[in-house]
Amino acid sequence: MTKGMRSSWKKGSLRIIGYNDEMTSKKLSAPIWISSTTNLELMVEELSKHKRLAIDTESNSLHAFQEQVCLIQISIPGSDYLVDPLALRDLSPLASLFSNDKIEKTFHAAEYDLLCLNRDFDFNIHNIFDTMQAARILRYPAVGLNHLLHEKYKISLDKRFQKADWARRPLPPDQLNYARMDTHYLLDLRDDLHSELINTKLWDLAIEEFQRISICSKNHVESVTPAWQRINGANKLSPSQIPILKELLEWRTHQAERMNRPVFKVISNKLLFALTEAKPRRIEGLHSVGLSVRQSQMFGKEIISAIKKGLRSDPITPPKHSRPDQAYLHRLEILRNWRRQTGINLGFESDVVLPRSFMQTIAEKNPENMQALSKLMPDSPWRLEHYGQQILKSLKN
Repeated sequence: MTKGMRSSWKKGSLRIIGYNDEMTSKKLSAPIWISSTTNLELMVEELSKHKRLAIDTESNSLHAFQEQVCLIQISIPGSDYLVDPLALRDLSPLASLFSNDKIEKTFHAAEYDLLCLNRDFDFNIHNIFDTMQAARILRYPAVGLNHLLHEKYKISLDKRFQKADWARRPLPPDQLNYARMDTHYLLDLRDDLHSELINTKLWDLAIEEFQRISICSKNHVESVTPAWQRINGANKLSPSQIPILKELLEWRTHQAERMNRPVFKVISNKLLFALTEAKPRRIEGLHSVGLSVRQSQMFGKEIISAIKKGLRSDPITPPKHSRPDQAYLHRLEILRNWRRQTGINLGFESDVVLPRSFMQTIAEKNPENMQALSKLMPDSPWRLEHYGQQILKSLKN
């Protein structure tokens, strides 16, 4: 049990102790802490009776080598649940709930949560409503959850714990309150935004966007590009310098794993790049590159060893990427200009007008008529109807 939360098993249900929300002065039931299989199954049974759920997650990306979901918040009218994945070895009872097409799952900025839930638990979330995307489609100037809740309900969220370590246990009461508030008002916000989407005849566009986000999360593939190629400026290094960067990156990864902290908290990409260019052979030379005294003391010998190993290695020639076809680049620029101007005219951000993946596919295939274009946008009938002819016309100019 986590400090500040109370739950007990009584007659087949969880008994909740009263809780007062200091931010809103509203009497709330305490959030229900779920850390046992029995309570998880009971929660799923209860949630299955509802048509809409509000969901959020908290991870420890800033505090661990391997990020993981440390908390799952789920709200329904009258109850906020906090599920502890660190205590529960098996979260599979949630799988059927999340994949149930008849139950809508409301997120704010869903994409990252969907990726994390799929990565850690292989969950596929069907039928989502994303309040942030809805606000973007409705042309709200600020779409953060705090901004929206304050604008609509004069509620201000305490954001002190955005960078907190969610793997710590027990979680303090104010941090638990922070977590539950991210979903507590989300269904109210969902209903208000849904009404606005209907009234402005943008609901069909929103449906397309929600579905696209779900599909993207399922099809997400981790990059297999070598780590050194993902460092900004690596393409400017000489073949003899690349092995040094490669060895330094491998050292940093192993060190971060040993210390269980994110790689950037060991040493930054900027410093690794500077070390690669300077190639210091002695610890004294690390300070001139920008390493702190503490970093030099902790890692100096290992860094010098990695640099020397890179110097002894065979040169690495960067792969030559074939330059995209000029005609494709021209079409891409035409579409980019068209969607930017269309966004300005309609008050939309450009990716709401046409997501980048659609734009790239259309530029590559160069459709000549609506039938060909429709095959490239099979899940986007609203955009096809409203923008299809404009897209084709711009490509022919």
